[in-house]
Amino acid sequence: MARFLKDRSKAKGMVPGSLVLIGRQKMVNPVIQLIRFNKDELYEETSESFLEVKEKCLSGHVNWINIYGLHDLEMIKQLGEEYKLPSLLLEDILNTDQSPKYENGDTYDAFIMKILHQEEGSTRIHAEQITLVLGENYVLTLQERKGDVFDVVRERIRKCKGRVRSSGNDYLAYALMDALVDNYSILIENIGRQVEDMEDRLFTNMDAKIVEEIYKFKTELNYIRKAVRPMREFIASLLRTEDTFFQKKNIAYLKDLNDLIIQCTEAVEMYNSMTSDQLNIYNSNMSNRMNEVMKTLTIFASIFIPLTFIAGIYGMNFDYIPELKFKYGYLVFWVVILLLGGGLLIYFRRKKWL
Repeated sequence: MARFLKDRSKAKGMVPGSLVLIGRQKMVNPVIQLIRFNKDELYEETSESFLEVKEKCLSGHVNWINIYGLHDLEMIKQLGEEYKLPSLLLEDILNTDQSPKYENGDTYDAFIMKILHQEEGSTRIHAEQITLVLGENYVLTLQERKGDVFDVVRERIRKCKGRVRSSGNDYLAYALMDALVDNYSILIENIGRQVEDMEDRLFTNMDAKIVEEIYKFKTELNYIRKAVRPMREFIASLLRTEDTFFQKKNIAYLKDLNDLIIQCTEAVEMYNSMTSDQLNIYNSNMSNRMNEVMKTLTIFASIFIPLTFIAGIYGMNFDYIPELKFKYGYLVFWVVILLLGGGLLIYFRRKKWL
């Protein structure tokens, strides 16, 4: 199955806004988690019914509804009706191949992003879609399956650490995006460390497997760039938007997030360029190695060509060759051969060809 594009055959011929899941179903039943809090109170509940969770939301609190599993189309339809989300946005939520984007609506700010994670003991990167919707007194997050990328934010809420309990829902949305970008940074740092380690091996190990490793790193970096680069663009677009649910006092945090995204993007570009340079270095080293072999063979050929020429002359089957009757002809032959061969070796050394 292609990693960079997913099968869209199920949506073929559908009208825009149709609710069709693009991608694999990754959970048997959806799980809806509500975390409702303010400075003094905290309430948590988990259910399989969106409407039951929605009834527990209260004004004057930050209501964070996190949904695991996107395959229940009826639930997605209910969600759209309750929060007045347009059908095109719901279609994007269900399209797990949707490129990261920001959408500014009358009653919401919507962010479609990617969660990246790496297999244990492997360079392979996997991506899952996460949609964040910020509204008047709520934050919606929709994920393909259960994950731990937001656990750090949940712990801060439970232990009342930082500003998240005393701030509004917009700060919670920022904290979630910040956790996502921090995950990008760690992942890029891990890949980058391995790419940098490849440089030392390039000059000591000419095994063909090293090319396969470099190419794998290059592929994974391109996969990361597919998720990170659009996020840089939509954060910049968010900062330019005046009619947003982010309060002005929290804009500074978004600017800091934008700086971190830029840093991640530049790191991906740098490491991608580094892998290209490493492939060029490997090919250059292989060419130089081949040139050294060819030079050595050429030098030996240059020495033996005149010697072979002389031996060929006296190996001809003519009836009369004057030198053949000479008493010391064999000795003279070897003297000439050694002098000629030795002279050529000295000449090549003076030219620094050897």
